[in-house]
Amino acid sequence: MRILLADDERGIRLTLAEDLEDAGHEVVAVEDGELAIKELQKGHFDCMISDIVMPKVDGMSLLRFAREKVPDIVAIMITGNATTERAIEAMKLGAKDFVEKPFNNEKIVLLVSGYGDSQHTGRKYQKLVEEVKTEFKVSQMVGASPQMKRLYEDIRTVAESDFSVLIEGENGTGKEVIATTLHQLSARAKGPLIKVACHVSNPNLLEDELFGHEPGAFTGASSRRIGRFEQANGGTVYLDDIDDMPMDTQAKLLRVLQEREIERLGGDHPVKVDIRVIASTKVNLRERAREGKFREDLYHRINVIDLRVPPLREREGDIPVLTEHFLQRYAAGRSLSIEPDAMAALVRYRWPGNVRELQHAVQRAIAFGGAAGVLKKEHFLRDYSAAIPEGAQGPTPGDDRRSLRDVVVAAEKAHILNVLKLTSGRIEEAANILGISRKNLWEKRKQYGIED
Repeated sequence: MRILLADDERGIRLTLAEDLEDAGHEVVAVEDGELAIKELQKGHFDCMISDIVMPKVDGMSLLRFAREKVPDIVAIMITGNATTERAIEAMKLGAKDFVEKPFNNEKIVLLVSGYGDSQHTGRKYQKLVEEVKTEFKVSQMVGASPQMKRLYEDIRTVAESDFSVLIEGENGTGKEVIATTLHQLSARAKGPLIKVACHVSNPNLLEDELFGHEPGAFTGASSRRIGRFEQANGGTVYLDDIDDMPMDTQAKLLRVLQEREIERLGGDHPVKVDIRVIASTKVNLRERAREGKFREDLYHRINVIDLRVPPLREREGDIPVLTEHFLQRYAAGRSLSIEPDAMAALVRYRWPGNVRELQHAVQRAIAFGGAAGVLKKEHFLRDYSAAIPEGAQGPTPGDDRRSLRDVVVAAEKAHILNVLKLTSGRIEEAANILGISRKNLWEKRKQYGIED
Protein backbone atom coordinates (compact mmCIF):
# COMPACT_ATOMS: atom_id res chain seq x y z
CA MET A 1 0.00 0.00 0.00
CA ARG A 2 1.07 3.60 -0.58
CA ILE A 3 0.73 5.32 2.80
CA LEU A 4 0.66 8.99 3.84
CA LEU A 5 1.85 9.42 7.44
CA ALA A 6 1.19 12.81 9.09
CA ASP A 7 2.42 13.48 12.65
CA ASP A 8 4.26 16.40 14.23
CA GLU A 9 6.19 14.07 16.56
CA ARG A 10 9.47 13.26 14.83
CA GLY A 11 10.02 10.03 16.73
CA ILE A 12 6.67 8.60 15.66
CA ARG A 13 7.22 9.63 12.03
CA LEU A 14 10.64 8.00 11.80
CA THR A 15 9.98 4.73 13.66
CA LEU A 16 6.48 4.08 12.32
CA ALA A 17 7.52 4.87 8.74
CA GLU A 18 10.45 2.48 9.08
CA ASP A 19 8.27 -0.35 10.44
CA LEU A 20 5.68 0.14 7.71
CA GLU A 21 8.38 0.08 5.03
CA ASP A 22 9.83 -3.09 6.55
CA ALA A 23 6.36 -4.62 6.12
CA GLY A 24 6.51 -3.86 2.39
CA HIS A 25 4.60 -0.58 2.17
CA GLU A 26 5.63 2.70 0.52
CA VAL A 27 5.49 5.58 3.02
CA VAL A 28 5.51 9.37 2.63
CA ALA A 29 5.92 11.01 6.07
CA VAL A 30 5.16 14.70 6.74
CA GLU A 31 5.12 16.82 9.89
CA ASP A 32 1.83 18.73 9.60
CA GLY A 33 -1.59 18.75 7.95
CA GLU A 34 -0.75 21.41 5.40
CA LEU A 35 2.10 19.34 3.93
CA ALA A 36 -0.16 16.28 3.98
CA ILE A 37 -2.76 18.08 1.84
CA LYS A 38 -0.04 19.00 -0.67
CA GLU A 39 1.00 15.33 -0.91
CA LEU A 40 -2.61 14.27 -1.45
CA GLN A 41 -2.87 16.79 -4.27
CA LYS A 42 0.27 15.42 -5.92
CA GLY A 43 -0.45 11.69 -5.96
CA HIS A 44 -2.67 8.75 -4.99
CA PHE A 45 -2.52 7.11 -1.56
CA ASP A 46 -4.21 3.88 -0.46
CA CYS A 47 -3.95 4.69 3.25
CA MET A 48 -3.51 7.74 5.49
CA ILE A 49 -2.30 7.61 9.09
CA SER A 50 -2.75 10.97 10.78
CA ASP A 51 -2.41 12.56 14.20
CA ILE A 52 -5.45 14.62 15.17
CA VAL A 53 -3.65 17.53 16.88
CA MET A 54 -1.15 19.04 14.40
CA PRO A 55 -0.01 22.55 13.48
CA LYS A 56 -1.43 24.50 10.52
CA VAL A 57 -4.14 21.98 9.58
CA ASP A 58 -5.54 19.57 12.19
CA GLY A 59 -6.23 15.87 11.62
CA MET A 60 -10.01 16.20 11.32
CA SER A 61 -9.73 18.83 8.58
CA LEU A 62 -7.13 16.68 6.84
CA LEU A 63 -9.48 13.68 7.09
CA ARG A 64 -12.31 15.65 5.43
CA PHE A 65 -10.00 16.68 2.58
CA ALA A 66 -8.58 13.18 2.14
CA ARG A 67 -12.02 11.57 1.93
CA GLU A 68 -13.15 14.11 -0.68
CA LYS A 69 -9.97 13.60 -2.70
CA VAL A 70 -9.79 9.80 -2.38
CA PRO A 71 -13.21 8.44 -1.22
CA ASP A 72 -11.92 4.90 -0.65
CA ILE A 73 -8.76 5.88 1.26
CA VAL A 74 -8.17 3.90 4.46
CA ALA A 75 -7.84 6.51 7.22
CA ILE A 76 -6.39 5.63 10.63
CA MET A 77 -6.45 8.46 13.18
CA ILE A 78 -4.12 8.62 16.19
CA THR A 79 -4.37 10.87 19.24
CA GLY A 80 -3.07 11.40 22.73
CA ASN A 81 -6.40 12.67 24.01
CA ALA A 82 -9.09 10.17 23.03
CA THR A 83 -12.77 10.68 23.79
CA THR A 84 -15.88 8.82 22.70
CA GLU A 85 -17.18 11.97 20.99
CA ARG A 86 -13.97 12.39 19.01
CA ALA A 87 -13.94 8.73 17.98
CA ILE A 88 -17.54 8.99 16.74
CA GLU A 89 -16.73 12.20 14.84
CA ALA A 90 -13.73 10.55 13.16
CA MET A 91 -15.81 7.52 12.24
CA LYS A 92 -18.58 9.64 10.73
CA LEU A 93 -15.97 11.41 8.63
CA GLY A 94 -14.86 8.04 7.27
CA ALA A 95 -12.00 6.93 9.53
CA LYS A 96 -11.52 3.17 9.65
CA ASP A 97 -9.82 3.12 13.05
CA PHE A 98 -8.92 5.33 16.00
CA VAL A 99 -5.72 4.57 17.96
CA GLU A 100 -4.67 6.10 21.28
CA LYS A 101 -1.12 7.18 22.11
CA PRO A 102 1.12 5.66 23.27
CA PHE A 103 0.80 2.68 20.94
CA ASN A 104 2.92 -0.19 19.72
CA ASN A 105 3.97 0.31 16.09
CA GLU A 106 3.14 -3.35 15.46
CA LYS A 107 -0.51 -2.59 16.12
CA ILE A 108 -0.57 0.00 13.32
CA VAL A 109 1.29 -2.33 10.97
CA LEU A 110 -1.25 -5.10 11.62
CA LEU A 111 -4.17 -2.71 11.05
CA VAL A 112 -2.72 -1.52 7.75
CA SER A 113 -2.08 -5.09 6.58
CA GLY A 114 -5.64 -6.09 7.40
CA TYR A 115 -7.13 -3.16 5.54
CA GLY A 116 -4.89 -3.86 2.55
CA ASP A 117 -6.91 -6.95 1.68
CA SER A 118 -10.19 -5.02 1.65
CA GLN A 119 -8.61 -2.35 -0.59
CA HIS A 120 -7.74 -4.95 -3.20
CA THR A 121 -11.28 -6.30 -3.39
CA GLY A 122 -12.59 -2.86 -4.52
CA ARG A 123 -15.86 -2.94 -6.41
CA LYS A 124 -16.39 -6.62 -5.70
CA TYR A 125 -16.53 -5.87 -1.97
CA GLN A 126 -18.97 -2.96 -2.47
CA LYS A 127 -21.29 -5.22 -4.46
CA LEU A 128 -21.17 -7.79 -1.65
CA VAL A 129 -22.05 -5.11 0.92
CA GLU A 130 -25.11 -4.00 -1.04
CA GLU A 131 -26.29 -7.61 -1.46
CA VAL A 132 -25.93 -8.25 2.26
CA LYS A 133 -27.68 -4.99 3.15
CA THR A 134 -30.67 -6.00 1.05
CA GLU A 135 -30.75 -9.55 2.41
CA PHE A 136 -30.63 -8.56 6.06
CA LYS A 137 -33.06 -5.68 5.78
CA VAL A 138 -35.67 -7.96 4.26
CA SER A 139 -35.15 -11.23 6.09
CA GLN A 140 -33.81 -10.27 9.50
CA MET A 141 -34.40 -6.67 10.57
CA VAL A 142 -38.10 -6.03 10.05
CA GLY A 143 -39.80 -2.82 11.09
CA ALA A 144 -40.66 0.63 9.78
CA SER A 145 -41.14 2.59 13.00
CA PRO A 146 -39.14 5.81 13.46
CA GLN A 147 -37.13 4.11 16.21
CA MET A 148 -36.09 1.24 13.93
CA LYS A 149 -35.32 3.55 11.01
CA ARG A 150 -32.89 5.46 13.24
CA LEU A 151 -31.34 2.17 14.34
CA TYR A 152 -30.91 1.02 10.72
CA GLU A 153 -29.12 4.27 9.90
CA ASP A 154 -26.82 3.91 12.93
CA ILE A 155 -25.99 0.34 11.94
CA ARG A 156 -25.10 1.40 8.40
CA THR A 157 -22.93 4.20 9.81
CA VAL A 158 -20.88 2.08 12.21
CA ALA A 159 -20.80 -1.31 10.48
CA GLU A 160 -17.76 -0.78 8.28
CA SER A 161 -15.59 0.64 11.09
CA ASP A 162 -13.52 -1.52 13.40
CA PHE A 163 -14.64 0.12 16.63
CA SER A 164 -16.04 -1.92 19.50
CA VAL A 165 -19.84 -1.82 19.73
CA LEU A 166 -22.12 -2.25 22.74
CA ILE A 167 -25.70 -3.27 21.91
CA GLU A 168 -28.20 -2.48 24.67
CA GLY A 169 -31.68 -3.91 24.82
CA GLU A 170 -34.10 -6.15 26.69
CA ASN A 171 -34.19 -9.88 26.12
CA GLY A 172 -35.92 -10.82 22.89
CA THR A 173 -35.31 -7.52 21.08
CA GLY A 174 -32.94 -8.97 18.48
CA LYS A 175 -29.48 -7.97 19.71
CA GLU A 176 -27.85 -11.05 18.17
CA VAL A 177 -29.40 -10.26 14.78
CA ILE A 178 -27.89 -6.77 14.96
CA ALA A 179 -24.47 -8.18 15.85
CA THR A 180 -24.68 -10.52 12.85
CA THR A 181 -25.69 -7.64 10.60
CA LEU A 182 -22.79 -5.48 11.81
CA HIS A 183 -20.37 -8.29 11.01
CA GLN A 184 -21.84 -9.03 7.59
CA LEU A 185 -21.68 -5.35 6.59
CA SER A 186 -18.10 -4.90 7.80
CA ALA A 187 -14.74 -5.34 6.11
CA ARG A 188 -14.48 -8.55 8.18
CA ALA A 189 -17.49 -10.16 6.47
CA LYS A 190 -15.31 -12.85 4.92
CA GLY A 191 -13.87 -13.72 8.34
CA PRO A 192 -15.58 -15.74 11.06
CA LEU A 193 -18.29 -14.50 13.40
CA ILE A 194 -17.83 -16.27 16.73
CA LYS A 195 -20.63 -15.98 19.30
CA VAL A 196 -20.03 -16.52 23.02
CA ALA A 197 -22.65 -16.58 25.79
CA CYS A 198 -21.11 -14.96 28.87
CA HIS A 199 -23.51 -16.50 31.39
CA VAL A 200 -21.88 -19.62 32.82
CA SER A 201 -22.01 -21.15 36.27
CA ASN A 202 -18.22 -21.58 36.45
CA PRO A 203 -15.93 -18.64 35.49
CA ASN A 204 -13.14 -21.07 34.59
CA LEU A 205 -15.34 -22.60 31.90
CA LEU A 206 -15.86 -19.19 30.28
CA GLU A 207 -12.13 -18.42 30.29
CA ASP A 208 -11.37 -21.80 28.75
CA GLU A 209 -14.04 -21.08 26.12
CA LEU A 210 -12.58 -17.66 25.33
CA PHE A 211 -8.82 -18.23 25.61
CA GLY A 212 -8.37 -21.97 25.11
CA HIS A 213 -5.71 -23.99 26.94
CA GLU A 214 -2.41 -25.79 26.58
CA PRO A 215 -1.93 -29.50 27.39
CA GLY A 216 -1.68 -30.00 31.14
CA ALA A 217 -3.26 -26.66 32.00
CA PHE A 218 -5.66 -28.48 34.34
CA THR A 219 -6.83 -31.99 35.08
CA GLY A 220 -8.19 -33.53 31.91
CA ALA A 221 -6.49 -31.05 29.54
CA SER A 222 -4.68 -33.65 27.46
CA SER A 223 -4.38 -31.59 24.29
CA ARG A 224 -4.30 -27.97 23.14
CA ARG A 225 -7.64 -26.22 22.72
CA ILE A 226 -7.98 -23.13 20.55
CA GLY A 227 -10.27 -20.59 22.22
CA ARG A 228 -12.97 -18.42 20.70
CA PHE A 229 -10.74 -15.35 20.34
CA GLU A 230 -8.24 -17.28 18.23
CA GLN A 231 -11.04 -18.90 16.23
CA ALA A 232 -12.31 -15.39 15.41
CA ASN A 233 -8.96 -14.15 14.11
CA GLY A 234 -9.61 -11.91 11.12
CA GLY A 235 -13.29 -11.66 12.04
CA THR A 236 -15.63 -10.68 14.87
CA VAL A 237 -16.33 -11.91 18.41
CA TYR A 238 -19.86 -11.37 19.74
CA LEU A 239 -20.07 -11.45 23.55
CA ASP A 240 -23.72 -12.03 24.45
CA ASP A 241 -24.87 -10.77 27.88
CA ILE A 242 -21.47 -9.31 28.79
CA ASP A 243 -23.11 -8.04 31.99
CA ASP A 244 -22.96 -11.66 33.23
CA MET A 245 -19.17 -11.89 32.75
CA PRO A 246 -17.27 -12.50 36.04
CA MET A 247 -14.96 -9.72 37.24
CA ASP A 248 -11.75 -11.78 36.84
CA THR A 249 -12.63 -12.55 33.23
CA GLN A 250 -13.43 -8.89 32.64
CA ALA A 251 -9.85 -7.99 33.57
CA LYS A 252 -8.51 -10.44 31.00
CA LEU A 253 -10.92 -9.16 28.35
CA LEU A 254 -9.66 -5.63 28.98
CA ARG A 255 -6.15 -6.77 28.10
CA VAL A 256 -7.43 -8.33 24.86
CA LEU A 257 -9.03 -5.04 23.87
CA GLN A 258 -5.93 -3.03 24.77
CA GLU A 259 -3.17 -5.28 23.41
CA ARG A 260 -5.05 -7.43 20.86
CA GLU A 261 -3.39 -10.52 22.28
CA ILE A 262 -4.41 -13.46 24.47
CA GLU A 263 -2.71 -16.16 26.52
CA ARG A 264 -4.09 -19.68 26.55
CA LEU A 265 -4.68 -21.19 29.99
CA GLY A 266 -1.42 -22.84 30.99
CA GLY A 267 0.45 -20.95 28.27
CA ASP A 268 3.53 -18.82 28.78
CA HIS A 269 3.55 -16.60 25.69
CA PRO A 270 1.03 -14.18 24.17
CA VAL A 271 -0.80 -14.91 20.92
CA LYS A 272 -1.75 -11.98 18.67
CA VAL A 273 -5.38 -11.82 17.52
CA ASP A 274 -6.96 -9.55 14.92
CA ILE A 275 -10.59 -9.23 16.02
CA ARG A 276 -13.46 -6.81 16.36
CA VAL A 277 -15.48 -7.11 19.57
CA ILE A 278 -19.24 -6.60 19.66
CA ALA A 279 -20.96 -7.05 23.02
CA SER A 280 -24.56 -6.96 24.19
CA THR A 281 -26.19 -6.26 27.53
CA LYS A 282 -29.74 -6.68 28.81
CA VAL A 283 -29.20 -4.21 31.68
CA ASN A 284 -27.94 -0.64 32.05
CA LEU A 285 -24.21 -1.35 32.04
CA ARG A 286 -23.30 2.22 32.98
CA GLU A 287 -25.30 1.82 36.20
CA ARG A 288 -23.65 -1.55 36.84
CA ALA A 289 -20.24 0.11 36.49
CA ARG A 290 -21.19 2.92 38.86
CA GLU A 291 -22.34 0.34 41.41
CA GLY A 292 -19.02 -1.49 41.13
CA LYS A 293 -20.63 -4.59 39.62
CA PHE A 294 -18.86 -4.14 36.26
CA ARG A 295 -15.39 -2.79 35.53
CA GLU A 296 -15.68 0.87 34.57
CA ASP A 297 -12.52 0.81 32.43
CA LEU A 298 -13.88 -2.16 30.48
CA TYR A 299 -17.24 -0.41 30.06
CA HIS A 300 -15.56 2.54 28.36
CA ARG A 301 -13.46 0.21 26.18
CA ILE A 302 -16.42 -1.72 24.78
CA ASN A 303 -18.76 1.28 24.64
CA VAL A 304 -16.95 3.20 21.90
CA ILE A 305 -20.19 2.92 19.92
CA ASP A 306 -23.50 2.16 21.63
CA LEU A 307 -26.64 0.98 19.87
CA ARG A 308 -29.92 0.85 21.79
CA VAL A 309 -32.54 -1.61 20.54
CA PRO A 310 -36.01 -0.37 21.50
CA PRO A 311 -38.43 -2.84 23.13
CA LEU A 312 -41.38 -3.86 20.99
CA ARG A 313 -43.83 -1.82 23.11
CA GLU A 314 -41.98 1.36 21.99
CA ARG A 315 -41.98 0.51 18.26
CA GLU A 316 -45.05 2.33 16.99
CA GLY A 317 -46.72 0.49 14.12
CA ASP A 318 -44.27 -2.42 13.98
CA ILE A 319 -46.46 -5.12 15.57
CA PRO A 320 -48.70 -5.62 12.49
CA VAL A 321 -45.62 -5.54 10.22
CA LEU A 322 -43.78 -8.14 12.29
CA THR A 323 -46.89 -10.31 12.67
CA GLU A 324 -47.35 -10.42 8.90
CA HIS A 325 -43.64 -11.13 8.43
CA PHE A 326 -43.71 -14.12 10.79
CA LEU A 327 -47.00 -15.30 9.29
CA GLN A 328 -45.42 -15.45 5.84
CA ARG A 329 -42.32 -17.15 7.19
CA TYR A 330 -44.10 -19.94 9.08
CA ALA A 331 -47.37 -20.45 7.17
CA ALA A 332 -45.65 -22.84 4.71
CA GLY A 333 -47.45 -21.34 1.74
CA ARG A 334 -50.93 -21.45 3.28
CA SER A 335 -53.22 -18.42 2.94
CA LEU A 336 -54.01 -17.32 6.50
CA SER A 337 -55.85 -14.25 7.77
CA ILE A 338 -56.04 -12.64 11.20
CA GLU A 339 -59.32 -11.49 12.72
CA PRO A 340 -59.43 -7.69 13.34
CA ASP A 341 -60.01 -8.09 17.08
CA ALA A 342 -57.03 -10.45 17.25
CA MET A 343 -54.74 -7.85 15.66
CA ALA A 344 -56.17 -5.21 18.00
CA ALA A 345 -55.30 -7.45 20.96
CA LEU A 346 -51.76 -7.93 19.63
CA VAL A 347 -51.27 -4.18 19.34
CA ARG A 348 -52.60 -3.52 22.87
CA TYR A 349 -50.44 -6.20 24.48
CA ARG A 350 -47.21 -5.13 26.25
CA TRP A 351 -44.95 -7.94 24.88
CA PRO A 352 -42.56 -8.37 27.84
CA GLY A 353 -40.69 -10.98 25.79
CA ASN A 354 -40.44 -8.55 22.84
CA VAL A 355 -40.01 -9.75 19.24
CA ARG A 356 -39.12 -13.28 20.32
CA GLU A 357 -42.40 -13.59 22.22
CA LEU A 358 -44.35 -12.31 19.20
CA GLN A 359 -42.56 -14.81 16.97
CA HIS A 360 -43.54 -17.70 19.24
CA ALA A 361 -47.11 -16.36 19.50
CA VAL A 362 -47.48 -16.41 15.70
CA GLN A 363 -46.08 -19.96 15.54
CA ARG A 364 -48.57 -21.05 18.19
CA ALA A 365 -51.47 -19.37 16.37
CA ILE A 366 -50.58 -21.16 13.14
CA ALA A 367 -50.44 -24.47 15.00
CA PHE A 368 -53.85 -23.98 16.64
CA GLY A 369 -55.76 -22.04 13.97
CA GLY A 370 -53.95 -22.76 10.73
CA ALA A 371 -56.31 -25.53 9.65
CA ALA A 372 -59.28 -23.17 9.67
CA GLY A 373 -57.40 -20.48 7.76
CA VAL A 374 -58.43 -17.73 10.20
CA LEU A 375 -56.39 -16.87 13.30
CA LYS A 376 -58.27 -15.65 16.38
CA LYS A 377 -56.92 -13.85 19.40
CA GLU A 378 -57.12 -16.99 21.59
CA HIS A 379 -54.87 -18.78 19.10
CA PHE A 380 -51.93 -16.47 19.75
CA LEU A 381 -51.59 -16.92 23.52
CA ARG A 382 -53.70 -18.90 25.94
CA ASP A 383 -54.41 -15.86 28.09
CA TYR A 384 -55.55 -13.55 25.29
CA SER A 385 -59.18 -14.40 25.86
CA ALA A 386 -58.77 -13.25 29.46
CA ALA A 387 -58.42 -9.69 30.67
CA ILE A 388 -55.10 -7.99 30.15
CA PRO A 389 -53.09 -8.27 33.42
CA GLU A 390 -53.59 -5.62 36.09
CA GLY A 391 -51.31 -2.65 35.47
CA ALA A 392 -51.46 -3.02 31.68
CA GLN A 393 -55.13 -2.37 30.97
CA GLY A 394 -54.54 1.01 29.43
CA PRO A 395 -55.73 4.18 31.21
CA THR A 396 -55.32 3.85 34.97
CA PRO A 397 -57.86 5.17 37.49
CA GLY A 398 -57.72 8.89 38.24
CA ASP A 399 -56.34 8.36 41.73
CA ASP A 400 -53.59 5.97 40.60
CA ARG A 401 -50.33 7.82 41.32
CA ARG A 402 -47.89 5.00 40.60
CA SER A 403 -44.85 5.76 38.48
CA LEU A 404 -44.72 4.40 34.94
CA ARG A 405 -41.97 2.01 36.04
CA ASP A 406 -44.18 0.61 38.83
CA VAL A 407 -47.06 0.06 36.37
CA VAL A 408 -44.79 -1.76 33.93
CA VAL A 409 -43.31 -3.91 36.71
CA ALA A 410 -46.80 -4.82 37.97
CA ALA A 411 -47.91 -5.77 34.45
CA GLU A 412 -44.84 -7.92 33.83
CA LYS A 413 -45.16 -9.75 37.15
CA ALA A 414 -48.89 -10.34 36.59
CA HIS A 415 -48.31 -11.73 33.11
CA ILE A 416 -45.54 -14.07 34.25
CA LEU A 417 -47.79 -15.39 37.03
CA ASN A 418 -50.61 -15.88 34.52
CA VAL A 419 -48.45 -17.80 32.05
CA LEU A 420 -46.96 -19.97 34.81
CA LYS A 421 -50.51 -20.78 35.93
CA LEU A 422 -51.58 -21.64 32.38
CA THR A 423 -48.58 -23.95 31.93
CA SER A 424 -49.01 -25.54 35.40
CA GLY A 425 -45.57 -24.26 36.35
CA ARG A 426 -43.73 -25.87 33.43
CA ILE A 427 -40.75 -23.55 33.14
CA GLU A 428 -39.61 -24.42 29.62
CA GLU A 429 -43.11 -24.04 28.17
CA ALA A 430 -43.67 -20.77 30.05
CA ALA A 431 -40.35 -19.38 28.84
CA ASN A 432 -41.25 -20.25 25.24
CA ILE A 433 -44.62 -18.48 25.51
CA LEU A 434 -43.00 -15.43 27.11
CA GLY A 435 -40.30 -15.40 24.46
CA ILE A 436 -37.44 -15.40 26.96
CA SER A 437 -34.80 -17.91 28.02
CA ARG A 438 -35.23 -20.25 31.00
CA LYS A 439 -32.38 -18.38 32.70
CA ASN A 440 -34.12 -15.04 32.20
CA LEU A 441 -37.42 -16.43 33.53
CA TRP A 442 -35.60 -17.74 36.59
CA GLU A 443 -34.07 -14.28 37.15
CA LYS A 444 -37.46 -12.57 36.84
CA ARG A 445 -39.09 -15.03 39.24
CA LYS A 446 -36.33 -14.27 41.73
CA GLN A 447 -36.71 -10.51 41.15
CA TYR A 448 -40.48 -10.59 41.71
CA GLY A 449 -40.43 -13.14 44.53
CA ILE A 450 -42.41 -15.72 42.55
CA GLU A 451 -42.00 -19.08 44.27
CA ASP A 452 -42.16 -22.57 42.71
